[in-house]
Amino acid sequence: MWEKQLVDTSRGQFEIFIKGNGEPLCVTHLYSEFNELGNYFANAFIGEFKVYLINLKEAGNSCRAVEDDELSMRESCLDLEAIRSALNFEKWSYAGHSTGGMLGLYYATLYPLSLSKLLVGGATASNKYMEHEDSMYSPKSPLNIKLREIFSVLKSPISTVDQRRNANKEWTDMSLYNTDRRDEYFLKPSSGKVVQRRLDYYSFCDLPKYNILKELSKVKVPTIVYCGRYDAQCPLLFSEEISENLIHSRLYIFESSNHFPFIEEKTKFIEMIFDFKELILNVP
Repeated sequence: MWEKQLVDTSRGQFEIFIKGNGEPLCVTHLYSEFNELGNYFANAFIGEFKVYLINLKEAGNSCRAVEDDELSMRESCLDLEAIRSALNFEKWSYAGHSTGGMLGLYYATLYPLSLSKLLVGGATASNKYMEHEDSMYSPKSPLNIKLREIFSVLKSPISTVDQRRNANKEWTDMSLYNTDRRDEYFLKPSSGKVVQRRLDYYSFCDLPKYNILKELSKVKVPTIVYCGRYDAQCPLLFSEEISENLIHSRLYIFESSNHFPFIEEKTKFIEMIFDFKELILNVP
């Protein structure tokens, strides 16, 4: 189990979960809620880092948002910076997957001096993935009709627990390269349920204007970018785009993965984490 801690900051109280040994690593997701079970993604790092798994505002026992814009990427980055300061870290590293990776990129553009290194995966630096035919979120994708059906079940006030559970399972299966191994992948319990208010703010307020591609060229933080070859949420080309626009970046491609390389190719993912641990800024 992960150790729970409530951290008082200048921007409110935040719930965090701590596990592992080594240098401090911040892990979070833009619209997920965590608990003492940890998280499949975060668990991968505890052998090499002391991981701080953070519940942002409205998640878990963290403080509530008074105004909706407190849920924005920008405000969330300010919250992360307040948490870092409250924990008395001069610097920490950051690892994030999907919108957690997008938040990490945003954080690096605002507070590069607060980061030792950065790891982002299954992510994008703009909202263009929503238009790409290989993304399930695009109307051009053959997966989009099914996805819309899933979302209607998840948002419906009359959906039963079993209906919601099955809808979540279908959504996950759409993001797996090998669905036959699903039971094996998710045998161990984990946390990370969706915080609907945060997801809604991202979808309707942040996402329509999200584009930080130009800002990436100014980021000097050493970074690893990764993606599954068959990622059906944020297709590989968007990770390639991130890596090409960062100054100090390495790109890792997982050839037998969809959106979850840390589950589908655990051994190779851990090897990447070893490289991430040793990553330093090697410039004059």
